[in-house]
Amino acid sequence: MERKSLKSQISAVKPATPAALVLRPAPVIPAFDSAAKATVPAPAPDTGLAAADAKPFWEVKSLEQMTPSEWESLCDGCGRCCLLKLEDEDTGDVHLTRLVCRLLDQGTCKCKDYPNRHTKVHDCLSIDVAKVRSLEWLPASCGYRRVDEGRGLAWWHPLVSGTPETVHEAGISVRALTTRSETRVKPESLHKYIISDFIDG
Repeated sequence: MERKSLKSQISAVKPATPAALVLRPAPVIPAFDSAAKATVPAPAPDTGLAAADAKPFWEVKSLEQMTPSEWESLCDGCGRCCLLKLEDEDTGDVHLTRLVCRLLDQGTCKCKDYPNRHTKVHDCLSIDVAKVRSLEWLPASCGYRRVDEGRGLAWWHPLVSGTPETVHEAGISVRALTTRSETRVKPESLHKYIISDFIDG
């Protein structure tokens, strides 16, 4: 994402924003890197359970070894990547906000126009293995991070529970947050939506 500085806008609304906190938009990631849409089919594709005692693919494969369908199914559909993020220009700290990408359906936590997302949202990024390991603000609950860090998938992940609803029931998805579209907020007011008590787990 092109990170445009909000120094001039934020300065105009001081002292609402601390002098040390100069914010600018950080990347919004409504999707993961694949030719297929990042949804979780039911039942999950290509689980790797060829025999009753076989382990699921996410327990035996690295991210690099996964097929496109396996990679896609690791996305839990939480929508946290689609939250607008503000980056402190001085420290590099990234703050999540209660604002969501203009293309996110807040009810389903899915992109409303996945095939054309890069055309409509120019700063939309695609996740690959390198980004999983380099983006510090990628949620700790993210299936990609959990598998890559050897933590496995949580009970609420659709591949484990068998239903995409558990990510919402567990309070992991952004459906549990009071959010609004980024298009409804002026740039100089973005900092007012920073989530100060966000639980990343």
